Amino acid sequence: MNPHRVVALLNAPQSPFELACAAEVFGAAPPDGPARYSFRTCAERPGPLRTTAGFAMLVEAGLAALREADTVIVPGWQPPGAPVPRAVVDALRAAHRRGARIVALCTGAFVLARAGLLDGRRATTHWRSAASLAAAFPDVRVDADVLFADHGDVATSAGTGAGIDLCLHLVRADHGAAYAARIARDMVLPPHREGGQLQYAARPVEGASAGSDESLAPLLEWADARIEGRLTVDRLAAHAGVSGRTLARRFAGQLGTSPGQWLLARRLDAARALLERTDLPVESVATRVGLASAVNLRRHFRARFGTTPGAYRRTFGPAAPGASAG
Repeated sequence: MNPHRVVALLNAPQSPFELACAAEVFGAAPPDGPARYSFRTCAERPGPLRTTAGFAMLVEAGLAALREADTVIVPGWQPPGAPVPRAVVDALRAAHRRGARIVALCTGAFVLARAGLLDGRRATTHWRSAASLAAAFPDVRVDADVLFADHGDVATSAGTGAGIDLCLHLVRADHGAAYAARIARDMVLPPHREGGQLQYAARPVEGASAGSDESLAPLLEWADARIEGRLTVDRLAAHAGVSGRTLARRFAGQLGTSPGQWLLARRLDAARALLERTDLPVESVATRVGLASAVNLRRHFRARFGTTPGAYRRTFGPAAPGASAG
């Protein structure tokens, strides 16, 4: 299987962090398997490129590299809203027309918007730049309250670590949850965050009880270890030592979702992993992840992923093409 070709389009001054988000996910193969991606960089003018960290990096390829890319990533654009050269706009449009996936991390969304790739679509960027993006491009539906937005052919992420969330999300779409989890594990990252989560924690509700904004991280870790059991929202609240109402407020403030929706998402992730790694019947998978029946699993699976458990297994399961390659 030929590696999926990922090309990062850089511009001075380039943020090293946004570039590193993409390079770490797509540029390093898991030690126990072959590379599923190839990764390279390009710029409008090859040569030394200034960074926001004060050093220069050498970019050897020009815009011609985008002609062979399966995925093009724009890892930030500084300052946000700065002019985008016509040659860059034309190269992105041409890559998109021939079927390349175009991805913006953080302020890279301004470049995709300038190319017209976000018109009429929901998109996000760093929350500090969201208002500027919306004002400059009124045809773009800017959502500052999510980590990333993926339309299949075009995707955008919020700032900083959300770029990693989007990159891992794209790996899951390409090669399944288990392969993405191996990459995340090598990067010493926690279980993935859904794109609809808030970019940052909301302010505590006026009059909320003391400790109501306590981090959910320990509870989520405890729940993840028990996701295949009879885990309920009431058990979550009891383990946290709070009422159901307080738990719901914490989830809304920190994750932008409800405890029930979070549990469902984690059960479906566990189902994906079982479909990829085992030959268990769908009924058994449903029972193992706490969804009671195959009918229930199929309904929720199709609603979230747009496919059936059986079709997903044929694509990513043990007998899928390339599965034995790691």
